[in-house]
Amino acid sequence: MSKTRKAEVRIGCGAGFWGDSPEAPKQLVTSGEIDYLVLDYLAEVTMSILARARAKDPALGYATDFPQVVATLAPQLKARGIKVVCNAGGVNPQACKQLIDDKLKAAGIELKVSVVTGDDLLPRQREYADTREMFSGAAMPEKLWSMNAYLGAFPIAQALDGGADIVITGRCVDSALMLGALVHEFGWRADEFDKLSAGSLIGHVLECGAQATGGISTDWEKAADSWDNMGFPIAWCRADGSFTVGKPANTGGRVEVDTVAEQIVYEIGDPSTYLLPDVCCDWRQVQLKQVAPDRVEVTGARGRAPTPYYKVSATYQDGFRSTMTMMIGGVAAVRKAEAVAAAILKRTRRIFAERGLADYLRTDVEVLGAEANWGANARRRDTREVILKIAVHHAEKAALEVFAREVIPPATSMAQGVTGYAGGRPTPAPLVRLFSCLVPKSSVAITVDGAAFQAPALAYGDGAPPADAGSAGGEVAQSEGPTQTVPLIALAYGRSGDKGDASNVGIMARRAEFLPLLRAQLTPEAVKRYYAHCVKGAVTRYEVPGLQGFNFLMQEALGGGGIASLRHDAQGKMMAQILMDFPIAVPQRLIDQGLVRL
Repeated sequence: MSKTRKAEVRIGCGAGFWGDSPEAPKQLVTSGEIDYLVLDYLAEVTMSILARARAKDPALGYATDFPQVVATLAPQLKARGIKVVCNAGGVNPQACKQLIDDKLKAAGIELKVSVVTGDDLLPRQREYADTREMFSGAAMPEKLWSMNAYLGAFPIAQALDGGADIVITGRCVDSALMLGALVHEFGWRADEFDKLSAGSLIGHVLECGAQATGGISTDWEKAADSWDNMGFPIAWCRADGSFTVGKPANTGGRVEVDTVAEQIVYEIGDPSTYLLPDVCCDWRQVQLKQVAPDRVEVTGARGRAPTPYYKVSATYQDGFRSTMTMMIGGVAAVRKAEAVAAAILKRTRRIFAERGLADYLRTDVEVLGAEANWGANARRRDTREVILKIAVHHAEKAALEVFAREVIPPATSMAQGVTGYAGGRPTPAPLVRLFSCLVPKSSVAITVDGAAFQAPALAYGDGAPPADAGSAGGEVAQSEGPTQTVPLIALAYGRSGDKGDASNVGIMARRAEFLPLLRAQLTPEAVKRYYAHCVKGAVTRYEVPGLQGFNFLMQEALGGGGIASLRHDAQGKMMAQILMDFPIAVPQRLIDQGLVRL
């Protein structure tokens, strides 16, 4: 007897990272508006933290918050029939399951907990020793801290098909947590690529939690008075792949076209070729429509066959790092801070030489409050109060212990106004780097509750962009009459994030009339010049016609990548905000018509 399919499936995401609000899962479950609760806990640095935890204690290695979340909500999950999918397993999903089983048994609540494993390749590192880093071509380090394949959605669907109420995974792509539920509910096949792309888009919109419901939006003031009760996202999903995004009733934030568009372009690189384990997504023609207050309908995702490879994220130690911050005030505070930083680095280097220690591998000085992240575009050097941040990287811990001892004395030996040290002497910590590579899917042995997962038979693709991916995209504005220069934020909104050492900045026009202006002036060359102080590699601009905008991918932009960067904004979260000040010449007639937000 075939399964009766639902017309609509409701998925809520109650965590965008390990550390998100513990109130969010409760909010979604008690709302009565979801069928699935999804929690996305993992990131690259999280995997390295969990791997080290397991190395110290074999009973650890998972997101320790999750079992208590389940225990607290279990009565409602059972009563309402809400299923849970979460990647809280980290590098030890079996231990996570055991603790949850124990808590459920103690509470007298029967829920089936299933586990997807196989992503952890660290025990098999030697088998992949000849694998090269997918971006730099570097050889694999001899000793890794973690090595995990990004698995897809079909093992999760198999667990749900087997009656699971709670599915725990290790590393998988974030969007697979939602897609797995949809494959199970709607019976989508592995070759229905448009549907799989749409389901992946659902997951991509939800996976960062409140980012889709007005969190960190460009137009932040529209919802600032309700942040204390921030609503988390819900997607009402249909079998054709279309869906509506919203949030629980009577919660804060806002769900509008711009908030959803910002999340769609977040960290996707080339929107025509967003590679995931189950599908190669093309989101260039995605359409958004406001269908009700705090409800946005999303359609138009397309997909192609995935490649025969899993992306693998591995982490390893590359020496040590240390960071110190202090407040410096008074007249010429910026110059004081720069002088203090220079003196500390000069002094410690002299001590290194005297003790036979090598020089720093890297140093990074930022005078926060002086618009250091704007480079040559900074406007404030007259501020009388700044935070000096000095971050250093060295091969030896002993050298950073010298640094730790020498960053405090400036309080009495250098500029007047040095104060507000954060946390006393900084403790040297391992610097963790990311090593990304590809491995054949056929070499990864996935299990669901201990039973081998058999991947659906599929003709794989090559992951190449479609033939029309490089098209110009549309009209370029021509000079016409008098103009007035305005900042980009008057014409557009955007969102930024990271892809290793690359920064991804999505920019969408507020009105269709502005798009030709942006296409003409916000060129890859102009953007690279604007970010010259931090972007060392190529800048590529991709068209996203459905969202009236562009996605910029900037290589070598984050000082080595999120978890290895010494920068304060290690993940490029502020990069879009920096670009919001980019000057655009606008025809005076558009301003006179009241179309430009000044």
